[in-house]
Amino acid sequence: MNGYMHPYAFPFFGMLIWWIPWLILAYLVYQDAEKRGMNGLLWFILVIIPMLGILFLIIYIVLRESKPAGEKTPLEILKERYARGEISEEEYRRMKEELEGG
Repeated sequence: MNGYMHPYAFPFFGMLIWWIPWLILAYLVYQDAEKRGMNGLLWFILVIIPMLGILFLIIYIVLRESKPAGEKTPLEILKERYARGEISEEEYRRMKEELEGG
């Protein structure tokens, strides 16, 4: 024996090699889902299910919204400012044209 111990000599150590990164990934999915107004705990559980976790991770990535819940686009903010009377119609039209890239 040369003092080297194979990492899979103990089943527990071998399991840790796979579970720790997977739990970290599931936690990141949980945080992202919560920010987007989705059920973070549900997605966390689905992602850590052995073998099916990869499938549910792909489903989550496909289904998640493109922006966090409650986050407004610049055009929505501009419309609200115009509706509250903070800017004139001329300013609104000019800013809207700039935002739309025209």
